[in-house]
Amino acid sequence: MLTLQHVRKTYNYTHPALQGVDLTIGPGEIVGLFGENGAGKSTLMKCVLGLVRYDGTITLDGEPVTRKNIERFSFATCEHSFFPRLTPQAHREFYAAHFPHFRHKRFEALMDFFQLPPHRPAGKMSTGQQNQLEVILALSQGADYILMDEPFAGNDIFNREDFYKVLLGILEPEETVLLSTHLIEEVERFIGRAVLLQKGRVVGDRTAAALEEEGKTLVQYIKETYGYRGDRVLRALDQLSGEEEQP
Repeated sequence: MLTLQHVRKTYNYTHPALQGVDLTIGPGEIVGLFGENGAGKSTLMKCVLGLVRYDGTITLDGEPVTRKNIERFSFATCEHSFFPRLTPQAHREFYAAHFPHFRHKRFEALMDFFQLPPHRPAGKMSTGQQNQLEVILALSQGADYILMDEPFAGNDIFNREDFYKVLLGILEPEETVLLSTHLIEEVERFIGRAVLLQKGRVVGDRTAAALEEEGKTLVQYIKETYGYRGDRVLRALDQLSGEEEQP
C-alpha cells in the first residue's frame, strides 16, 4: 500500500506545487492522475520517488521510502532517465544486474512489440522510440509500483492504443500503475480509478465502476469537477469579433 499523508511541496518558497495531498493506492490498481499543466502531477511522482524534498509523509506498506525499498518503484518519464550512449541490450544487462526481479521475457516481448533496434544507442533513436524504451524499462524492472509521467509523447495513436491492450494483458495482479496523462479519452477504458489534481490539491477521486454506475464518462466527470464552461470558446470569439468591428 502506497500512502501519502499531508504531502506539501513548494518551489522557490513561493510556488506551492502540492498543498496537503492525502492519497492511498493499493496493490493491483491502475490509477489515472489527471490535471491541467502545473497541477502537481509530476511533482507528486517525484516526491514518491524521493527525487525532490517535501513536507509530509510517504510510506510503502507502512515503511518510509528509502534505498531499502526503492527498487519496488519504477519510473517512466518523458524527461527520460535512460543512458543515451547505451543500447537497449546494454540497458537490459545493466538493469538485470541491479534489479533481481528483472523480467527478461517482458523486455523481449515489448521490444518486439515496439520493433525497437536492440543495438542502437538510445540517444540516436527518435523521440517516440526513446519514450518507448523508457516504458519498456519501467515495465521490465520488476517493480511493484510503476509510475508513468506522460510516457507516450511523440507516439502515434495506433502505437498508444495497441500498447494499452498489451499492458492489460501482461500486468500481474499485484502490479500497480500510476499514469499521468492528458490523453483522457484514450485511457478511460484502461484505468480503474481517476485521481484529479488542481493547484496542488486532490479535488476528485473516483473509481471507474462508480462512474459507470452514475452513467458518467471520465471526460464528463473531469469537466464537472473542474467547472469547465463549454461556452468560453464562443465568448472569446465574440470578443475578438467585436474588437475587429471597432474603427
